Amino acid sequence: MRIEELLNHTGEWLKGSGPHANIVMSSRIRLARNLAKVPFPNKSGKKDLDAALALIEKAVGQIDLLKGSSLFRMIDLDQVDRQMLVERHLMSHEHASNPEGKGLLVSAEEVVSVMINEEDHLRIQVMRSGLSLTDAWGIINAIDDALSKELPYAFMNNWGYLTACPTNTGTGMRGSVMMHLPALVTTKQINKVLAAISKLSFASRGFYGEGTQASGNFYQISNQVALGHSEMDIIQNINGLIRQVVEQEEQARQALLLQNRPMLEDKICRSWGLLKTARIISSQEAIELFSMVRFGIDMDILKHVDHKALNELFIIIQPAHLQKIEGKKLNAFERDTKRAEVIRQKLGPTLT
Repeated sequence: MRIEELLNHTGEWLKGSGPHANIVMSSRIRLARNLAKVPFPNKSGKKDLDAALALIEKAVGQIDLLKGSSLFRMIDLDQVDRQMLVERHLMSHEHASNPEGKGLLVSAEEVVSVMINEEDHLRIQVMRSGLSLTDAWGIINAIDDALSKELPYAFMNNWGYLTACPTNTGTGMRGSVMMHLPALVTTKQINKVLAAISKLSFASRGFYGEGTQASGNFYQISNQVALGHSEMDIIQNINGLIRQVVEQEEQARQALLLQNRPMLEDKICRSWGLLKTARIISSQEAIELFSMVRFGIDMDILKHVDHKALNELFIIIQPAHLQKIEGKKLNAFERDTKRAEVIRQKLGPTLT
């Protein structure tokens, strides 16, 4: 697969299906694994990184579950290509920088991605639409079992899987969900909810995960500790927490409809009108407007618009995607203009 081919299809996690998909945009399970007797990537020189990359490339080629996947070496990609992969949530910002000795495996439907030589030798990731952590775990567990037969993992009986970051030691697992919480934000309950999440040893981050702030009412919630907990314990704990947050968001949505429907309809319809007519728009403004339109779909205020079409726009209006669509580098003003054009084209004729 060439990088450009990613523009022609949508990742499975963006399909807007699965349990609680109106509030839970996606679920992700990530496993951190390292090779035995090989320095962690942050302590490795070029020779060690290249050797680890070659070993892992050979191993993934033996896994039937990964047949049909594409493997990219970061050194072969330019900055825009690498940023595009970040925008699609297939790899981290850290993996896009310092490309020497790094690789990325991507499955055909973008359900599976494997970062090679990021913070750990392997960061295996599975993403699904809706609240589907158990489903994601089934996929990633099978892949991990297959890889463990091909690669010597760094593992100790009393510690579990050894990782570069101590918080990942143990199962090496991080589960996370992307949630859309506009009603909790509008009713000013979000800070109380996030404070409660933090006290329960969960982390909340922005649309692009660690190191990013929430925008467009999107919050990524994940476990912070892997040591001392089994994988199913972690998944059950996250599922329990997320269902509580889903219930609170649903209650806040109904309260808004009952108490202030005209204000809500006005804000949603104004957002829709701006997206349909704007000629210049930043990515930050676009995401905030998308959030309100998505809210309008969920509340049955906006009809004949589906989550899948809107979810696609979240990705393709990002800077690297716009430049790949245009086939050249664009400055900030050119990107803002192109973004508005792409949004108008995707949303189609004005709807009433």
